[in-house]
Amino acid sequence: MPFKIDNKFLKSSHHVTELKLCSIRLNDNSKFPWIILIPKRNKITDISDLNSKDQILLMKEIVHVSKIMKKLFKTSKLNIEKIGNMVPQLHIHIIARSKKDSSWPLSVWVVKGKNYTETALIIMMLKVRKAFK
Repeated sequence: MPFKIDNKFLKSSHHVTELKLCSIRLNDNSKFPWIILIPKRNKITDISDLNSKDQILLMKEIVHVSKIMKKLFKTSKLNIEKIGNMVPQLHIHIIARSKKDSSWPLSVWVVKGKNYTETALIIMMLKVRKAFK
C-alpha cells in the first residue's frame, strides 16, 4: 500500500523534501518557522508503533532537521512536539521560537495562525528547500 499523507496536512502545509523516513512539510503559518516531519509509514499513530530501526531513524531525522532549523532561523530555542490530537497520523512539529514571536513564552497553539501570502510562501519555500539540499 503506498504511503498516504492525511488530507489535513495536504491542506495546511507545503511539501519541502523527502528524507529516508520522513516527508518534510512547511506548516502554513507565517507567525512561526514551522516544519512537520511525517514518517512515511501507513497506519502509524505513535512513535512506539514504529519498528526499532524506524524509531532510531526518526530520532536522527528530528536532530538533523532541528540543526537545520536552528541555523536557518538563527534561534537557540526550538519546540519539538508530537501531539496528534487533531490529526492522529504520526507527525513531529519542529518550530523555531523567538522571544519576539507572537506567543512567547507560551505555546504556539495559543495564538491564531496566519497563512503565508503567496509571495512570502514562495520566499520561505525557496529558503527552506535550499537549506535541505
